[in-house]
Amino acid sequence: MAVPKRKMSRANTRHRRSQWKAQPAQLVPIVVDGRRIQVPRHLVRAYQSGLISPDD
Repeated sequence: MAVPKRKMSRANTRHRRSQWKAQPAQLVPIVVDGRRIQVPRHLVRAYQSGLISPDD
């Protein structure tokens, strides 16, 4: 694991952290129980198999 060689200033630390931006979940349309809903791509199988209900 990389270990810093010297102390980083608070301003530099915050600037580095601010470069990471969260991306909104990519929604895809699926049909569950005859209803067309949009769900995040990584949860499509859970909705289709019934592990997650669309009402949640």
